[in-house]
Amino acid sequence: MNEATSLPALPDRLSVDPRSPHHVAAVFERDVGILLNGKERLNVEEYCISEGWIKVAAGKTLDRKGRPLLIKLKGVVEAFYRDGAGSAP
Repeated sequence: MNEATSLPALPDRLSVDPRSPHHVAAVFERDVGILLNGKERLNVEEYCISEGWIKVAAGKTLDRKGRPLLIKLKGVVEAFYRDGAGSAP
């Protein structure tokens, strides 16, 4: 089976929030993995490969609209589709 050719390319910037202009629903049909400085991160809300950052929730803290408060972590960002086992490439 040749699934790799049928998957959409991962964008440079992607957000989990459906209200964001950087949300691409077709990408989320499969599990997406994110590496920051070579370490897999499981709690990423948004990323940008070219600018080298990810945004993650700051604990259980919420903003005034009830959404998680996000902090930005900088470094080398890599995005990939996870296989069935859920491991990094």
